[in-house]
Amino acid sequence: MKFPEDIIDPVSDLEASAELVMTGGPGAQVAWHCFGAGRAVVLLHGDFGGWTHFAYNIGPLAKQFRVLVPDMPGYGRSDTPPEPHAPEHLATLLLTGLDELLGPDTSLDIVGFSYGGIIAGHMAARLGRRVDCLVLSGPGGFGMRTTPPDGTELFAMRPGMSGPEIDAVHRHNLAKLMIADAHKVDDLAVRIQRDNIERARVRCGKYPDTTTLLEVLPQVTARLCAIWGGADIFNPPEQRARQEAALRRFDPGLDFRVVPGAGHWLFYEAPEIADAWLVEMLEGAGH
Repeated sequence: MKFPEDIIDPVSDLEASAELVMTGGPGAQVAWHCFGAGRAVVLLHGDFGGWTHFAYNIGPLAKQFRVLVPDMPGYGRSDTPPEPHAPEHLATLLLTGLDELLGPDTSLDIVGFSYGGIIAGHMAARLGRRVDCLVLSGPGGFGMRTTPPDGTELFAMRPGMSGPEIDAVHRHNLAKLMIADAHKVDDLAVRIQRDNIERARVRCGKYPDTTTLLEVLPQVTARLCAIWGGADIFNPPEQRARQEAALRRFDPGLDFRVVPGAGHWLFYEAPEIADAWLVEMLEGAGH
C-alpha cells in the first residue's frame, strides 16, 4: 500500500518491520503480519477490512506482545476460501495457521473487531483453555439488528468515477458508519478503507444478524472483555446494554468498557484509549 508523501503513514513503517508469513496450502493460504515478541495476541479485523484496521494499535501492543494480524480468508493478501464462507469455516483456516505459527499447544489471546469478533468467538470456543483472554469490539452475532438506522444517507459508487470521486464516497460513508468524529476521517483512513474494500472477496452476509456468536460462547473458557464505541451507529446504547447483559451470562466478571463519543472503528478513531485498555485487559488475563 502506497500513500502520497504528505500523508502520515504508519502502514508503510509497519509493513517494513513485519514478518510476513503465509500459512496453509495452495488455494487456502492466509497472510499474517507478525510483530514483536512475548505472549501471542491475535488481532482480527472486520468485514471489508484487512490487517490495516489496526494501523494505530499494532505498534503499542508489539512493545510487550507478539502480535499476529492476519488478513482473514478472502480478504487482503489471503486466498479466497471455498464456499460456504461461514464463520466456522474462516475460523478453521485461521486455526490451521495459528498451529503453523505457534505450534498446537501454545496459549494466546484474541482480539476481534466487528465481524472479526464473531470469528474470534468461534476460534476461542475451539481453542478452549489455550485462550486466556477474548476481547470483543462491537461484533454482531447476538441475534440483534446490525444494519444502520433507517435514513442513514450513504453514497454509492458509480461506473467511471475518478480516484478523487471514489475517495469522496469513502470519506462520506466512513463518517456515517465507522468514525463518529468526521474530523478524524483523514486521508489515511480513506485510503485504508479503499484498499481493503477493493481486495475483499468475502462478505459477512447474514451472519452478524444471527445468534452465531451466542451459540459458541458457552464453549469459551477465556476471560471475556469488551470495548464498545459510545457512538457506534451499529450498536446504539439500548442495544449495547442488551449485548453487555448477554455477555455477562457467560462471564459475570466481564470487563465491559465504552469509549465515549467513538464510533464503530474505535481502534482507529481513539487509539490512545483503545491501546491502553487493550494492554490492561491482556495483562489482567491471568498471565
